[in-house]
Amino acid sequence: MLQMNRWFGRAAAAMLVCAAGAPQALAAFPDRPVKLVVPYTPGGAADQLSRVLAERLSRELSQSVVVENKPGANTMIAATQVARAQPDGYTLFLASNASMVLNPMLYQKISYDAARDFRVLSVVAELPLVVVANNEVPATTWAQFVSYAKARPGKLNYASVGIGNPLQLATELLKTRTGIDIAHIPYNGSAPALSSLMANDTQLMVDVISTSLPLVKENKIKALAVTTAERLPVLPDVPTVAESGFPGFRAATWFGVAVPLATPAAEAKALQDAVARVMAQPDFRERFQTLGLVIQAPRDQAETDRYVAEDRERWGAVIRANQIKLD
Repeated sequence: MLQMNRWFGRAAAAMLVCAAGAPQALAAFPDRPVKLVVPYTPGGAADQLSRVLAERLSRELSQSVVVENKPGANTMIAATQVARAQPDGYTLFLASNASMVLNPMLYQKISYDAARDFRVLSVVAELPLVVVANNEVPATTWAQFVSYAKARPGKLNYASVGIGNPLQLATELLKTRTGIDIAHIPYNGSAPALSSLMANDTQLMVDVISTSLPLVKENKIKALAVTTAERLPVLPDVPTVAESGFPGFRAATWFGVAVPLATPAAEAKALQDAVARVMAQPDFRERFQTLGLVIQAPRDQAETDRYVAEDRERWGAVIRANQIKLD
């Protein structure tokens, strides 16, 4: 009997130790450095966002967050690496609408499934798009350009940085919404595309605000509209497409933070909350205005899921309507 009592005593003590240790184990996350995989080369707007985000997250998590640049294959190399990473909360991905929305619908051969392999924790920033035109086009607003194009069906061209790129898809979305007939001329990068616009080889382009803004300010091209829901502080006098007679229109690329889908809920929530605290910092929000990045208000998981689902629905309709497929 004495031996049995001792056994029960030891068992009870062990259970108390385990119970006391459980909260401490949970609170310890992360107990080693966290990696943020960025599918872009160093130096661009996305890379700058990721580095400042990693620095701020390091403070919030009391643990180093290290950026690893892994460019290539239109974000698919990095996305595949993270999809196959250990789902323990220590590998984050700088997700975007390219990796989470467009690539799975565009590419016939892709080595990850965005919906089944990832959980998007946060949409951190939107990269607004601006509709720009050649200076010789006799239109100063988007509504005027639509009228001008409708009077010349098939005679105008628009530039893009490649088939299936968000900029091309945004232009096709505009064409669908307005009913204009304008030919697509793809270029290998924004520099030659903008050069064609300035030379009047093309008359229209949808571009990210960061690359077109200097040319707009130098009066080398003109801004007709922005595709965001609200006007941009860097172009306060340029109306939105929605304001220009096409209510509800919205198109933007975005960057966020994702983890492998099997990441435990507690670790995912800790990361999500840390990202939300960074996004709420006023100086973090203001820092990226000059780059054309609009830091978003924090969303909970349900709101984030809905945002991504709506983005898939929006771009999926454009891709299907134009039967765009990439190898």
